[in-house]
Amino acid sequence: MLGGARSGKSRYAESLIAGLPPPWAYVATAEAGDAEMAERIAAHRARRDAGWQTIEAPYDLAGALASVPIRAPVLIDCLTLWLSNLMLAEADMDKAIAELEAQLAQHEGSVVLVANEVGSGIVPDNALARRFRDLQGTLNQSIAARAGRVVLMVAGLPVIVKGHP
Repeated sequence: MLGGARSGKSRYAESLIAGLPPPWAYVATAEAGDAEMAERIAAHRARRDAGWQTIEAPYDLAGALASVPIRAPVLIDCLTLWLSNLMLAEADMDKAIAELEAQLAQHEGSVVLVANEVGSGIVPDNALARRFRDLQGTLNQSIAARAGRVVLMVAGLPVIVKGHP
């Protein structure tokens, strides 16, 4: 699930998972670093009912996915925040991405991953932002190559890029 900020990615991803038999797992990568982010997190939580198991995993997505029952539908929201968290922590991103991809290959249930499409705007004016944009683009390409379906959200509308509706 790709798209820009406020494109409807999370809401649509939640509807896909909620259309499958529970239990549903929601792996959240956001951290409430300020009041605005705390409000966003609260709004996301308010949309989900008690049928969702929430796992907070700002750094260890592979470990979080491994903790979910192997056939359970899982929503990971979002890869962009996760990548940012790893960059700021100066983590070994290649290792973390490889671990996530290995765990995704082992999970037997449906997994919906949410990520921002960050490469459609202007070229950032600083090295850190350009590195982030490039890493996000590479991560999106890698995950999309493995995915059975890729959806681009545009103004709240799903556009199927790969796979069937």
